[in-house]
Amino acid sequence: MKQLIPALFVVGAVMLLIGAAVYVTGWQLSPYIYTVGATFVALAQINSPSQYKTPTIRRLRRQQIFGALLLVLTGAFMFFTRGNEWIVSLTIAAILELYTSIRIPQEEAKEQ
Repeated sequence: MKQLIPALFVVGAVMLLIGAAVYVTGWQLSPYIYTVGATFVALAQINSPSQYKTPTIRRLRRQQIFGALLLVLTGAFMFFTRGNEWIVSLTIAAILELYTSIRIPQEEAKEQ
């Protein structure tokens, strides 16, 4: 299980990137690839354990999980909207993921 979570995250991130990049070309399978990749990333982040239980880290983990779920919601926007509304959702999710990927290791380093 310890090796499965990082592998799931990497595969999901690659699929997510490919699906979002190829969507512009109008390829019919790109939303499917994106959504499966976003689901893999969300599953990896939800199931990744955290040994620290401070309120700050718990808040950041909730934000990280919210960002991952917003990535999956972006996949639904790709299916059901015909415009570029999915880009707004993807941008918000990416900002949340980037912020938490920087702040969580900083907070964990403070705890040690």
